[in-house]
Amino acid sequence: MRFPETVEAGFVKRRNRFLASATLGGKTVDVHVKNTGRLTEILVPGARVLLSESGSPGRKTGYDLVAAYKGDMLISLDSQVPNDVFAEALPRLGLFDDIAAVRREVTKGDSRYDFMVEADGRTNYVEVKGVTLEENGVAMFPGAPTTRGVKHVRGLTAAAAEGYGAYVVFVAQMSPVRLFTPNCPMDPDFCEALAEAAENGVEIAAYECDVSPEGIGIKGRVPHSFRTEFP
Repeated sequence: MRFPETVEAGFVKRRNRFLASATLGGKTVDVHVKNTGRLTEILVPGARVLLSESGSPGRKTGYDLVAAYKGDMLISLDSQVPNDVFAEALPRLGLFDDIAAVRREVTKGDSRYDFMVEADGRTNYVEVKGVTLEENGVAMFPGAPTTRGVKHVRGLTAAAAEGYGAYVVFVAQMSPVRLFTPNCPMDPDFCEALAEAAENGVEIAAYECDVSPEGIGIKGRVPHSFRTEFP
């Protein structure tokens, strides 16, 4: 998946969930943040960030925040990107052998899931979670408590009990990643729900992405663990 043309800028501060300031060409510009997560370990004053022009004259912000560097690691920050790169890579990920149809944003019960995949003779529900939190090569989700995430995972556990395929896919929007784990100290309820799902027929999969100023794509699958401490 290619990004719109990007320019490098310096991050100044986050003014609210959707608005930030950055310095570009010696000027301070308003930037739209397409990610409501905290991102406090990434969006620090002086961080190198990638911006793209909005292309919409009527908008209050002239730029979108595409990605940011944490040290040498470039992390994609657009929360809509994981679904798009997953859809693009789905035929080669190996989750399904014979894909007949793919639909996005499908409701089952009281939840809406990112994908419904008709494959291998059954209906499969897939929820994709973008991951921007990383420490020492370990990607973690969530970055903040998520009641919506807990609801999705428990709904998928119920779907698996009904005989449907059920998947939670974590897309780490960076590389290299050596491991994925749920962020249990941040959200014990999500951690518990995910562990219960894994024990009851829900497949957990995690992937890392190659990210460059030009674009992003899924690089490969990484192992996952429910441990809370790593070497």
